[in-house]
Amino acid sequence: MLRRHLAGLALATLALPASAQGDKIARLVIGFPAGQATDVIARLLADGLKGELGETVIVDNKPGQGGSIALGQVARAAPDGTTMILAPLASLVINPHLYKNVAYNTFTSFAPVARVCDLPLVLVVHPSLPVKTLPELIAYAKANPDKLSHPSAGNGTLSHVVMEDFKARAGIRILHVPYQGSPPAMNDLVAGNVQVAMDTVTVTKPLIDSGKLRLIAAGTLQRLPAFPDTPTIAEQGFPGLEAVAWLGVLFPAQTADDRVKRLSDAVVKVVNDPAMQERFKAVGTLPRTMPTAEFAAYLKSEDSRTSTRLNSSHTDISRMPSSA
Repeated sequence: MLRRHLAGLALATLALPASAQGDKIARLVIGFPAGQATDVIARLLADGLKGELGETVIVDNKPGQGGSIALGQVARAAPDGTTMILAPLASLVINPHLYKNVAYNTFTSFAPVARVCDLPLVLVVHPSLPVKTLPELIAYAKANPDKLSHPSAGNGTLSHVVMEDFKARAGIRILHVPYQGSPPAMNDLVAGNVQVAMDTVTVTKPLIDSGKLRLIAAGTLQRLPAFPDTPTIAEQGFPGLEAVAWLGVLFPAQTADDRVKRLSDAVVKVVNDPAMQERFKAVGTLPRTMPTAEFAAYLKSEDSRTSTRLNSSHTDISRMPSSA
């Protein structure tokens, strides 16, 4: 069902020639492949913005380096109001702390527009694994050191960082296998080539519902409405361990203030529309908007929080691989 929904959005956004969709075209860049949670939300947002702005909004996938490649390209784009990016927490405030060679500065290369939503993560395992709870997974991993592996959507993504945090706190060894986005990671998890994963509800829920993956824990501090019977990671012995990403829209720096405000107002209006909120929730996303000034302040607070987290005893930054 989700695949048919995405296909319809892609056709609506991309299939018609520009002349049939309006004269003005805006490009919404994302740093991940089709099927990733960011891609799903980008297509919903593009669909809504078309009606609100009276412009064609084309989703442009530029995957690589946990979203950093796309951010670098947008940072260098002309600030003419036609190029924007929908970027997650990891790309904006984690990668710059992990890598020395990102081609952007989160606070000088962009003009923040608006926060869009939260993306809760969940911990899942392949059904062949004889575990149904977090304590059982930890016990199995300790009894079988280095036998398990976990994918991520890429080095430095939240699915990677949170798993490193969890492994360190639990005192277990599980091999990290980075992928270029969630879809190939989930394909290998379903095939049993990797056994444990932390990823968004957006990409895991269809696989959980179909029995292809087993849900172990929710990454939110409160139980998820979609899985009310599944305890959180915090409930299962790890208080304060939270795995929730967020998405925000940004322009290149120096984009005209009136264009930033117009898009910010449009994003907030589109996402807060009751019908759109239901569409967001249907794909496992929690709408949570912030206009420009509030989002800019939030970015700074998240950067500070991330720096503290990565340099804590739980998540040792020295264990993270380089981006080369």
